[in-house]
Amino acid sequence: MEKAIIARNITKKYKLYSNDKERIFDLIFPKSYGEDFYALADVSFQAEKSESVGFVGMNGSGKSTLANIIAGIVPETSGSVEVYGQASLIAVAAGLNGDLTGRDNIELKLLMLGFSKKEIVELEPEIIDFSELGKFIDQPVKSYSSGMRSRLGFSISVNVNPDILIIDEALSVGDKAFAEKSLDKMKEFKSEGKTMIFVSHSLGQMKRFCDKILWLEYGMIRKYGTVEEVLPQYEEFLNEFKKLSGKEKEAYKEEAMVKQREMLKNPVL
Repeated sequence: MEKAIIARNITKKYKLYSNDKERIFDLIFPKSYGEDFYALADVSFQAEKSESVGFVGMNGSGKSTLANIIAGIVPETSGSVEVYGQASLIAVAAGLNGDLTGRDNIELKLLMLGFSKKEIVELEPEIIDFSELGKFIDQPVKSYSSGMRSRLGFSISVNVNPDILIIDEALSVGDKAFAEKSLDKMKEFKSEGKTMIFVSHSLGQMKRFCDKILWLEYGMIRKYGTVEEVLPQYEEFLNEFKKLSGKEKEAYKEEAMVKQREMLKNPVL
């Protein structure tokens, strides 16, 4: 099958500073200040065209970071990602200007994507209709609820007809009817041979929609395979993890951090 996404050894490092002085010193002096934090550590995977890949993992596992790197919004520290086609990220409030109205945001986003004035005039009614925002489309986005912002972002992204759709928790807010409508649209995209990345805590949606699951844990790949293979293992893990005490959870995390450091010393090539 034809590849849509090829991610090779992606690592994303951030610096954590205890105060502003450390941040300034790190910019001025050759000695390194602050603590290195790796949101992703040597992550590699491939997605085929028309596949739907779900990203699962506990909070802080690196799901959104990886989604943003694939979308071209955040650069990787090392490694590489090849994306074949136009990718569009849908996340709550992603790329929306709170001071502008919903209608103005539509026009701005389409202009940035290279659409002509004529194309924008043709697309705008479809986007507004799909969003079901009604009179709120002419209100500032900063007055929107998280569900309304999600509706607007989703409506813009699906109507520009991207090759790769990346949905980051955008269906976890708002009403159930719109989520169902959005899932139907995603199924339509899939039937057209488009590739989708789906970041969600809803395992039910994952089971209904995804072909494969990428399980991330503290920035590392724990498992990558079919829904039938990976999701039951992830569900079992969650059930067991919830039973752990606070100290046991911290010990588990520390052990994972040791594995991460070892992996970064000896990356898989």
